[in-house]
Amino acid sequence: MGKKDKNKKKGKGAEKTTMKTDKKLVAKQKKLLEKIGEDDIVNIVATLEANEQRRTTVTETVVPPPSPRSNFSFCAHPDKEELILFGGEHFDGQKLAVYNELYFYNIPKNEWKLVMAPAGPGPRSAHQMVSVASDGGQLWLFGGEHSTPSQMQFYHYRDLWVFRIASRKWEKVVTQTGPSPRSGHRMIAHKKKLFVFGGFYDTGISYKYYNDVWIFSLESYQWQCINAKGSIVPAPRSAGCMAATPDGKILVWGGYSKTSVKKEIERGVTHADMFALTPEKNDATGLQWKWSSVKPGGHRPAPRSGVNVTVAPNGKGYIFGGVLDVNEDEENLDGSYSNEMHLLELANPTWRLIELKGKKDKSKSKDEDAEDMDIDADAQTSTQVSSDGIFTITVGGSSSNPKVKSKPKSETYNVPSPRMKPGLAICKGTLYLYGGEYENGSKQYTLNDFYSLDLHKLDEWKTIIKQDLAACEWMESESEESGSDSDSDDDDDDDDDNDSDDESDDSSGIDTD
Repeated sequence: MGKKDKNKKKGKGAEKTTMKTDKKLVAKQKKLLEKIGEDDIVNIVATLEANEQRRTTVTETVVPPPSPRSNFSFCAHPDKEELILFGGEHFDGQKLAVYNELYFYNIPKNEWKLVMAPAGPGPRSAHQMVSVASDGGQLWLFGGEHSTPSQMQFYHYRDLWVFRIASRKWEKVVTQTGPSPRSGHRMIAHKKKLFVFGGFYDTGISYKYYNDVWIFSLESYQWQCINAKGSIVPAPRSAGCMAATPDGKILVWGGYSKTSVKKEIERGVTHADMFALTPEKNDATGLQWKWSSVKPGGHRPAPRSGVNVTVAPNGKGYIFGGVLDVNEDEENLDGSYSNEMHLLELANPTWRLIELKGKKDKSKSKDEDAEDMDIDADAQTSTQVSSDGIFTITVGGSSSNPKVKSKPKSETYNVPSPRMKPGLAICKGTLYLYGGEYENGSKQYTLNDFYSLDLHKLDEWKTIIKQDLAACEWMESESEESGSDSDSDDDDDDDDDNDSDDESDDSSGIDTD
C-alpha cells in the first residue's frame, strides 16, 4: 500500500508540474503578443468569419494564376474539364499569409477564375476538400488551421462545408457530433460517404496527433466515429496518403508525427508503413471495420510525409515528392526532398517507380540536376527494370531503411523540382501538379509552378506555368527583441515551481498524449 500511495503522489506532482509549465508558456506568449500588437487568434478568426457573412453576391472574375502557396486543396471537377483550388498558405520568412480564395481553372481555355460566394469558410491551410458528382457537382471541405502572421498562434477548425458548384453556394453543415479540431488529416469520398483519418492539433504550447476514423454520410448528414478493430493499428499521424481500393478497403500510407523525448526537445517520425481498413462482412450498419497491416510489393518509396495521393478511374494512385527528415539530432534536422513519382496499384497494393522517357530538358544546369533526390542504390535489393519504349518501371527492392542522398541524375525530362505539399489532381487522363514548398537550410520557398503529365503516354511533364523566382523570394526574419525579457520573466517564476508538490521530476514539461 505504501508503494502504491507513493506512486500516486508522484503522479499528482508530475501533473501539477505540467499544468504550471503550461501556465508559464501561456503567460509568456501573452506578453509577446502584447509586445507585437497581435490580437488573440479567436478574435481574429471571428472577425474573418464575420467578414464572410457580410458578402451577399456571387462574383466570378478572370484572374492571373494563384499566388505561391502550399497546404491548399486541389481537385478535379466531377464532370467538367476544370480543376478547383481552395485556401493554402505562404510564408516569406517574416509573415505568414493564409487564404480562403476559391479558384476554378478551365483546362481547354487555360483560364483561372476567382469565385467569391457569400458566407463561405474562413482562411485556412492543411484542410481537406473532395469533389462528388451529386447535385451538379459538390465540394466537401473539412477542418484545417489558421495561423497568425507571426506564427505564434494557431487555430484549428472542426467545421464541415459543402459548396454546390452549379448554384455557387456555400453551406455550413452543422451536426451534433464530429471529429475534433484538426489539420493535416486526410479525407476521401467513397460510396456516398466521407472518410476522415488522422491529423494533428497544435496550440503552439502543446500538440496531439490522431489515428481515429470518422465517417460522414452524404445521405443522412451525420458523423459516426468507428471503433476499428485489429491487433495492429496505424500510429497517430498527419500528412500521409489515403485512398480507397476497388473492393471497398481504405489504404493509409506514410505520414508524420512527433513526440517529446525530453523537456523542450521533440523528435519527429516519418512513417513508411501501410494499413488497410476493411469493412466487416455482413455488417448492415457500415460502422464495423478492421485494421490490418499491408506489405505492398514493388519498389517501395522511402518514408515520407507532406504527400497526398490522387487516384485515376482505373484504380491507380499517384504520388509526387514529399520529404524525409534526415541528419536529425536533439536540436537540428534536415529535410531530404523528393521529386520522384510513384504509382500505387490499389487492387493488389504494389508500388511502381515511374521514370519518364521523353525529351531531356537541356535548360537545367548541372547544379539544378544535383538537387534532384534519389535513393541510394545500396538500399535497394532484387531490382528489375523493364521498359516498353515509352516509360520505365523499376520493380523490387525494399526501402525500409533507405539511404537517402542528393546526387546528379543521368537524365532529367523536365521533371518538377523536389517539393512537399503540392496539389495533385487527375482530369481526363492527365495528372496536374501545382505549387508546394521546398526548404533549403533555414529558408522556406513557396512555389507557384504548374505542370501536366499525360498518364497514357508518360513521356514528359509539360510546363503550364514556370516558377516565378521573384514571387518566392525569401525575406530575412526580423530580429527577436523579446528573448532577454522573456528569460528574466522565466527566472522570476522558477521559485514558484520548486515546491514540495514537484518532488518527482518525472514530467517532461509539455504533455503530448
